[in-house]
Amino acid sequence: MNNKFTLPYGKTSLTFELKSKWNPVLILPKQIHTNEDAEFLIDYAIRNPLLNCGLPPLVADSTKVVITINDKTRPVPNDLLFPPLLRELHRIGVKNANITFLIATGTHVPMQENEFHLLINKNIVSQYRILSHDCDDESNLVFKGISHFSTNIYVNKVFDDADIKIVVGDIEPHHFAGFSGGAKSAAIGVCGRNTINQNHSLLLDPRCFVGNYENNPLRQDIEEIGALIGVDLALNAILNEQKVIVKVFFGKPLDVIKEGVKVIRKKAFIKIDHKFDLVIASAGGYPKDINLYQAQKALTHASLFCKNGGTVILAAACNEGVGSQSYSKFMEGVNSHQQAIDKFTKTGFSVGPHKAFQFAMIAKRVKFRLFSEIEPSTLEKLLIKPVSMMEHDIKSLLSNLSEDTRIAVIPYATATIPVIKGDSDGN
Repeated sequence: MNNKFTLPYGKTSLTFELKSKWNPVLILPKQIHTNEDAEFLIDYAIRNPLLNCGLPPLVADSTKVVITINDKTRPVPNDLLFPPLLRELHRIGVKNANITFLIATGTHVPMQENEFHLLINKNIVSQYRILSHDCDDESNLVFKGISHFSTNIYVNKVFDDADIKIVVGDIEPHHFAGFSGGAKSAAIGVCGRNTINQNHSLLLDPRCFVGNYENNPLRQDIEEIGALIGVDLALNAILNEQKVIVKVFFGKPLDVIKEGVKVIRKKAFIKIDHKFDLVIASAGGYPKDINLYQAQKALTHASLFCKNGGTVILAAACNEGVGSQSYSKFMEGVNSHQQAIDKFTKTGFSVGPHKAFQFAMIAKRVKFRLFSEIEPSTLEKLLIKPVSMMEHDIKSLLSNLSEDTRIAVIPYATATIPVIKGDSDGN
């Protein structure tokens, strides 16, 4: 008798079978249930901000508002979040002409005008100013100070010039910042490349791991950056694996992220008795697997379920390829993961090449393979072993394993964090 499993893959899914004798374990995030629809949850959150710290009751005609939004690599339901927020802004007196949507691309390639409709309803595109941040356009950056973590903070001038600064996004686990959400969309999304590099260099600290917030130096640097660039408010949603909104928080960024962390820890932290010899995982489908750069996050999570020396097979469509030219260029002439680590250590931290370092650190502990739409020759240059036929390769791998092999199937690896029973702090 066989067990059938389905994994999200791009905008579709793939199915494979495992013999029952292997006793495969299906690991899913916990479900959060709500009896309310998304529109009610959003509207209620905006009208009832955390600690009563929301929008002012009335503003001057000249008041300028900037709303940062995530780019196409994030599954944020903007079409649901924006209308209630815009209604409230209009109610307090903000004019359409004074509202700017700023796409928080971080170090990603700036989005083009013909792509804006991928994020924002065409009616909104036609009525409001929409800009895409460019972290390398130094003429459009302003210096705001230095954090206690020695990060030099340069932020987008349009963002800095606004009277009210709002970040819109979602809260979910993050492989080294602990959690996304709160001020992060602006503190990373609309700052300069050097600011982002300096912040992300903190990921080398062992306290920078998924699910850790309170003493995570990289995340705490994000909070300080957010304060120094003046993020006023955050509107954050929590989604289930069907991309349905189940929780919404609105208020000061620190209040929002702290409430969100409580929910995500209940949802994503999954207790397990032991780690597994073989982990078969998915990034969770589009946009989590839009490219290899994003899919690496899922590999980090999946590897945490895997024994030292075990194997992870990750299904991630990566329809937009590698997703980072600087990562691909860094890997030219690199013939081993140890060589990648040595080169990264020698050249110093840089976003893009840091992916090579992260893949290499995973490879020190587990073996991993990738089933994707990326050409095998491209993956091999990146020292990633491709999977050609999912079910065939799984069966081939299992033929070399003993019958007491422990197998886990994780369809939503980016939203799933292991907790070995007895580890009370969830780390």
